Amino acid sequence: MARLAVLFGGPSPEHDVSILTGLQVAQELLRSGASVEAIYWTKDGRFFLVDPSSEGEAYTEGTPKGAEALSFTVGPDGGFLRSGRLGRSLALDLDAVLLATHGGQGEDGSLQGALDLAGIPYTGPSVAGAALGMDKLSFAAVVERAGLPSLPRRALSADLAELDFPGPYIVKPRFGGSSIGIDVVEDLATAKARLAVNPHLRAGAIIEPYRPDLHDLQVAVRRYPSPQHSAIERPLHAGTGILAYADKYIGGQGMVAAPRELPAQISAKLSAMVSESALTLIEACLIRGVARIDFLADDEAIYVNEVNTIPGSLARYLWIEPPVSFAELLTDMVAEAINQPTALSLSAGADGSVLRSAGSIASKLA
Repeated sequence: MARLAVLFGGPSPEHDVSILTGLQVAQELLRSGASVEAIYWTKDGRFFLVDPSSEGEAYTEGTPKGAEALSFTVGPDGGFLRSGRLGRSLALDLDAVLLATHGGQGEDGSLQGALDLAGIPYTGPSVAGAALGMDKLSFAAVVERAGLPSLPRRALSADLAELDFPGPYIVKPRFGGSSIGIDVVEDLATAKARLAVNPHLRAGAIIEPYRPDLHDLQVAVRRYPSPQHSAIERPLHAGTGILAYADKYIGGQGMVAAPRELPAQISAKLSAMVSESALTLIEACLIRGVARIDFLADDEAIYVNEVNTIPGSLARYLWIEPPVSFAELLTDMVAEAINQPTALSLSAGADGSVLRSAGSIASKLA
């Protein structure tokens, strides 16, 4: 039986939702009889071993009672370490870590890179896939290169003089989740003013047309054991024109409790367009684990909007056509992590011949 850990939390605006997803995963694994540890990542970057059967309310004040501090190191003997006798550190013996880390360093490639350096297989996106999914501007370029429809999207800066599409506009953080820090504005001057007051835009911002005539469509995808997409859903929200953070997550169970139309009542033509685009993006966006692709649509057209590489509740609620149980999703994600690890150490060609023929460093600086 595989030795597993679920990692959740982290220094992210989506910290709380990450806890909910992580506990859902941990408890499903416990129900299936798996051997599982739960690792809580605090808002200030520390790791703790916690009870995998705990509930979300245990984390309302931070680290729950009874948690055991862990350290983390990289290298051949790296990983998550607990304190042992006589001051020795003992590594958690893990075959794979299931990542339930939404946003921030848990979804932008930072955590993935650390796990690669520690030699720990993990679920979800690789470093490259995570970074691409978190960068809305780069993702838009990949979508365009793949020949898929999307709305125009530009980098927003204080010196941006004009746009080649009319307002109103929607302003989003360039790096971050799909629902936090977004704002609808009427003109470019107002959009640029948001840069000074919205903390979520400090690392970068994008601007694109705001189209209140379009509605949201979402579909989950996975590559392993074979490329596949879920049923298509139409999320429902509170009349603001934006699928906001509260619409998605304020309901007690993360995305599971959010109101939706599932399967979405759309035409066969629109359904085929979403399905074809989703399968194309599995390869183009380096999808790994389970991801969710978000579209905007009307009755005739679709536009690729964003990819969520570690979605809330791991998008388990979308797998009704075809039916895939949560346990099966997790089993397949673990198998992918173990059988197709992301870490690749390749030093072929570094045989010392360049060093032997290089001469002195001093001669190169002369």
